Amino acid sequence: MKHLLLTFFTWWNSDTWGTRFFTWRKGEFVGTDEFGNKYYKERGGKRRWVIYKNLAEASMIPAGWHGWMHYRTDTPPTESGYVTREWEKPHSPNFTGTPNAYRPKGSLLTPEQRPEVTGDYHAWTPGE
Repeated sequence: MKHLLLTFFTWWNSDTWGTRFFTWRKGEFVGTDEFGNKYYKERGGKRRWVIYKNLAEASMIPAGWHGWMHYRTDTPPTESGYVTREWEKPHSPNFTGTPNAYRPKGSLLTPEQRPEVTGDYHAWTPGE
């Protein structure tokens, strides 16, 4: 029951009822990537889409499938024998908004103190 409600009311948990219906009606299965995401194209049309295995996270699309999704190639990686190149990095999740997010020096969210100013900077105050 919980999965049914999540599918009905949220778009970020795999697919929605609308996507499921459109896929059933007009979709042609193209392939699956190493993360379990499924790729489709519209029969007789131009649309291409992905149904994510878990959360809808665009960074979970591998490089070969990214090229196909963005029309850089008409041949999906399953048909072209795409091989990951040695310089391509493996997937790393998007940490934005989490405690693991990148925080540069001087950020208010880092435990480090901002370095003292060197004397070449004078804050403006009204009336000066």
